[in-house]
Amino acid sequence: MFDGLILHHLLQKLAGLRLQVEEIALTAASQRRKLEVVLGAVNRALQVEEPQAKWSVEAIFNKDLVATLHLLVALAKHFQPSVPLPSNVQVEVVTIESTKSGLKSGKSLEQLTTQRSTGEDQPSEDVLDELLKMAPEKVRAVEEAIVSFVNHSLRSLGLAVQSLNSQFADGVILLLLIGQLEGFFLHLKEFYLTPSSPAEMVSLPEVHNVTLALELLRDAGLLSHPVSPEDIVNKDPKSTLRVLYSLFCKHKLKASADGTPCGTLH
Repeated sequence: MFDGLILHHLLQKLAGLRLQVEEIALTAASQRRKLEVVLGAVNRALQVEEPQAKWSVEAIFNKDLVATLHLLVALAKHFQPSVPLPSNVQVEVVTIESTKSGLKSGKSLEQLTTQRSTGEDQPSEDVLDELLKMAPEKVRAVEEAIVSFVNHSLRSLGLAVQSLNSQFADGVILLLLIGQLEGFFLHLKEFYLTPSSPAEMVSLPEVHNVTLALELLRDAGLLSHPVSPEDIVNKDPKSTLRVLYSLFCKHKLKASADGTPCGTLH
């Protein structure tokens, strides 16, 4: 972040603002000048006066991690307030100063995100939360319906699933299922077809595959509640069911003759 290059691209993406600065600044002086211009534009976009900001050109240029985090949190909260940032995140900052009598150290607590009211971090319960509170046989009936739906959707690929939890953990079948249902082809270079050995609980290829799948679902407006890729990879039943249930709702409803809303539970 220190030289303004990534920050400039981020500003373009978030605010649609392209500045007249050199693309690649090679010297320290030109990097600092570029950062000054970009950070000034960021402050204006955030409507923050420089004295009030918890970051500065000097701090960012000198790779001050706390100042950089303050800046990124401010950008996320301003441009994408729906991003589920954890509340009440604090870091302990240790300051060491060289004096005539030796080194002098001090500690301070830096607040990165604010404390929210009780329960505000938790998303409101949805129809799946209601479903999981029902009798076990009703939950099993829904799971069996989803397995049947998934196998019907994957039939043309010669694939079938028996376990909702384990067979979606590496993201491969999930990506193929999304492609079949949403009507697009994922090039094999976009994901790992054979991501890892069974001995590896969480591998980077698996997380990559599941992250890509969740991004596709979010782009399609199918995920109303946040789901962690690591939870899918770690075979968390509720997270896996939430993802599959979102696809089931959209596409089973489309194929339903009576048009009964999927959000209605009986």
